[in-house]
Amino acid sequence: MQSTAPLFVDLDGTLIKTDLLVESFIGLLKRYPLLVLQVPFWLLRGKAYLKHRIAERIALNPEALPYHAELLDYLKVQHEAGRPLYLATASNSRYAEAVAAHLGIFEGVLASDHARNLSGHNKLHAIRGCCPEGFAYAGNDRVDEPIWASAQSAILVNAPEAVAARVAASKPVEAEFAAAPASLKPWLKAIRPHQWLKNLLVFLPLLPIATSASPAMLGMALLAFAAFSLCASSVYLLNDLADLEADRAHPRKRKRPFASGSLPALSGLLLAPLLLVSAFALTLWMPWQFAAVLGIYWVSTTAYTFLLKRYALIDVVTLAGLYTLRVLGGAAAISVIPSFWILAFSMFIFFSLALAKRYAELHAMRTLDREGAQGRGYQVVDLSTVQLMGVASGYLAVLVMALYLNSPEILGRYPHVQLLWGVCPLLMLWVSRIWLKSARGEMTDDPLVFAVRDRMSRYVLVATVGVILAALL
Repeated sequence: MQSTAPLFVDLDGTLIKTDLLVESFIGLLKRYPLLVLQVPFWLLRGKAYLKHRIAERIALNPEALPYHAELLDYLKVQHEAGRPLYLATASNSRYAEAVAAHLGIFEGVLASDHARNLSGHNKLHAIRGCCPEGFAYAGNDRVDEPIWASAQSAILVNAPEAVAARVAASKPVEAEFAAAPASLKPWLKAIRPHQWLKNLLVFLPLLPIATSASPAMLGMALLAFAAFSLCASSVYLLNDLADLEADRAHPRKRKRPFASGSLPALSGLLLAPLLLVSAFALTLWMPWQFAAVLGIYWVSTTAYTFLLKRYALIDVVTLAGLYTLRVLGGAAAISVIPSFWILAFSMFIFFSLALAKRYAELHAMRTLDREGAQGRGYQVVDLSTVQLMGVASGYLAVLVMALYLNSPEILGRYPHVQLLWGVCPLLMLWVSRIWLKSARGEMTDDPLVFAVRDRMSRYVLVATVGVILAALL
């Protein structure tokens, strides 16, 4: 059913797959963290005042927002046919005007200001004042039902089934854009369980004492793995929320659940602290030293998410340190002092891998003819320097491994210690492959995730485990 009545279109959850209040709050938290303490006082003066004060400080890029593509195509057709279109939203007028100017299809904008929150009956009153002769409305939620009740026709966008049924029973429906079926897939993608493989590093301190480790120590290492995994997922959620605009400008990261709008940003804000509390709850059964390391890890990752990732070199040193903290956490969990050699090896190999991650991002930016990655301190001209530092650090890790295999703490623990020398060429092969693939542009954003999917890397891992077992037997 088609109509020529002026069409008023909601913004949050309808025209875009996100909520601008939530996104602007995240921007405030990222840019002015101390100002968040004033949010409750702003809210006491009304939701409209809260939106107004945040919008004064945080600008959102309308070009980067996740628009509902099918609805937008429909609106463009209506606009070309001469139908009057209006943007009617509870978002602050600063954001609404920016979106309208970017799209260029709306004749007018109705939005919240510092005193009036344009939602529900307030929005209906404003629409009637603009078009008293009749209108159509496109919305997405229960709060829009009073507006649909007074409209001549309705457009339903991702509306809950019960809401859609009530509206369809009382009003002609011009078009309906149904939401995708609920799925665990975007949630799993958001918490990144595949990244938990990095937390296997907590088991590294067990290797030098593999022949004498007790079941209790293995149990503590498993708890450490679980705690780091929950904590890491909490930080991944915060990282994705803090990087919304940068991710939307990235060829691959724009498909992440929050950046693409497949998951609501508010859900991430609620789930992140829940995962963090769960992580520290596990430390109640563990040595206090592990809880301290986990706390340092969380503080460091949060600092990296909101600040340190913007600065070249500081970011990769921090990433290397975060990997090493996992090793220290594993040692604290089983109450052993980490080996100097393990820490030295960790420093060089993880610095190399962190640089490989940055190299992959810069290589992608060069392919897109961009000067650098948004939100990072690197430029495409840094590619050769990043590559040089990364390769050098990777081979230094091989050297440290060779010296470690000749140290007294190894010579006395393995019956066939000479077989362990097979680890060095295998490690050299793997480091070389990582950087060769990076130079070819075949590296994903994270080298460890690439290694899991790479057949040659899996062969190297199996061969390395075989060499270690042969040395033990």
